[in-house]
Amino acid sequence: MRRLLAAAASAFVLLTTCSSAPSPPPAAAPAEAEATSSSRAAEGGDRADPNDGAEEGARLTASGTAAAASVAAPETSAVEPSTPAPSAPEPTEPEPPAPETLAPEPSAPEPPAAAVPVILPAAVRPPILPYYDLVSYNDLILPGSPSSIGAPAPPPRDCPPVEPPYLFLWQTEPAAASTALSQAVYGCAEEVGLAPADDPQAAAALAAEEIEGPLLLVGEGAVEDLAAELKRLAPDRVLAAGFGGEELEMLSEAAGFADLEPTVVEALPEAALQMPGPGPGGRIWLASADAPAAPLAAAAARLGIGLAVAEVSDLRALPPETREAVREARQVDLVSDFGEDADWQLAAVRRGDEIAGGGLLMFDGEVHRRLVAIYGHPVTSALGVLGEQGPEEGVERLKRIAAGYDADGATVLPTFEIIATVASAGAGRDGDYSSETARDVIRPWIEAAAEAGVYVALDLQPGRTDFLTQAKIYEEFLRLPHVGLALDPEWRLKPNQVHLRQIGTVDAAEVNQVVRWLAGIVREEALPQKLLIVHQFRFTMITNRELIETPPELAVVIQMDGQGSQGAKDSTWNALTRGTEESGYRWGWKNFYDEDIPTASPARVLALTPVPVFVSYQ
Repeated sequence: MRRLLAAAASAFVLLTTCSSAPSPPPAAAPAEAEATSSSRAAEGGDRADPNDGAEEGARLTASGTAAAASVAAPETSAVEPSTPAPSAPEPTEPEPPAPETLAPEPSAPEPPAAAVPVILPAAVRPPILPYYDLVSYNDLILPGSPSSIGAPAPPPRDCPPVEPPYLFLWQTEPAAASTALSQAVYGCAEEVGLAPADDPQAAAALAAEEIEGPLLLVGEGAVEDLAAELKRLAPDRVLAAGFGGEELEMLSEAAGFADLEPTVVEALPEAALQMPGPGPGGRIWLASADAPAAPLAAAAARLGIGLAVAEVSDLRALPPETREAVREARQVDLVSDFGEDADWQLAAVRRGDEIAGGGLLMFDGEVHRRLVAIYGHPVTSALGVLGEQGPEEGVERLKRIAAGYDADGATVLPTFEIIATVASAGAGRDGDYSSETARDVIRPWIEAAAEAGVYVALDLQPGRTDFLTQAKIYEEFLRLPHVGLALDPEWRLKPNQVHLRQIGTVDAAEVNQVVRWLAGIVREEALPQKLLIVHQFRFTMITNRELIETPPELAVVIQMDGQGSQGAKDSTWNALTRGTEESGYRWGWKNFYDEDIPTASPARVLALTPVPVFVSYQ
């Protein structure tokens, strides 16, 4: 625009200078041509079309060249009619003429002559701009002119929320976390909601307003941070809930939004926060109970993201509907810090291989579970009732045995406890006094169990070898979600010992080798919690028992598997379980059909303290 105005000003100065000089004598040209030229020059002054002006400028340039030539020639140089006219030179762009060459200074005023157009050289000629360039400049509209009245206001700001690739709020204080969330989602905001950090009803009321911006929680001593965030967002409106009149006035002055006149939203006592479900993108934010739920809900709703708040520390204990939503989601963000186990626990939820009867935790989930098992070897009845029938018949027998063990409201999980390695009287080829059962013998029972919703525990009697060595033989089965492990220290021999001459023993350190290895399998395969049983009927069978590790990947059970009269068994039970309330493991009981006098009924077993979570029959 400035170039246009400068060029026009230069043209005006040159035109004024040239018109003030004396007019040259008229050119020797026919009168008709002179009239036509004057007529076109007059028309050119009235037209507004720039294209017509460009064409006229070209014609005037040619006429001006001829006129300048005629002014410079003396009158006596007219050519006789019989003399042929010289050929015209090629037209060229005229150089800027010096002022003294335009015309000689007259000695006396001459009468006014017809107007001769003065053509500016191209170097100083103002550019001819298209029409749209002229009208698009607001500078051409003079203040107070009709065109300036009612001019449109600037368009409103566009402040949509931006979906972050991944969201994690490391701040534990609600006000700071809500500010971090605002900075992650909003670059600016038309509206901002404010609520006290300790008033969930007020925050829920604001979230229900569907404000077009973040919901910020106000904590003690955080006014400076709030003022900085409001300055960054530059909102047009502020909505507030949960503040008294004087309190809100003081806050607005301190945080710098008093000029916005905050709108007060009433916080109802019964206001409940609505958690948005996942939108078309299939994404979920999973937050802990101490996360800023209302700001998260408001932001998630605007972005079309689902939100779930976990009231539990173990993600496997999420409610069934939340686990299903997490399992079906395309992306799950752990918004809060759920601890070092969160990743594999989330993977287990996402995989969705739940324990028969529901849930991913054996005993701590929403299912009050009790396992009832038949014990033995697949190919012989001499070692227990499991070998008295095949897998399908074993499932039916379990249903009869389990009757009554749900009297306290527990969900009974039928179980096969299969002896995988059998203590032997002879050393065998490997010298360990233990016979390993071929995997193909065990496989049909494991497959039948999976189809029928039955759990499996593989029992190890290792002799002179260690438990971990034997457990690895059956690793392919232990990588399945419905297969656990049982360790029987009665049959764990020291060097030079043989079975039935001594009762075996194991230290907690060897048990922990199995614990860590088995827990690693659970993490690697994203499995539900896996059962690990350790048998005991004497204190000496497990040394340093208090050091046995109970990681969250495993549900560790100590099973009292002694036999005899009910009085003797009760005494053993009471002695072994005393003082173990905080141990981290649970307790199991074993019934013998032939050796117990009498075999305990389900009611008698459920009357024990602590109440057994695992009961087996041999």
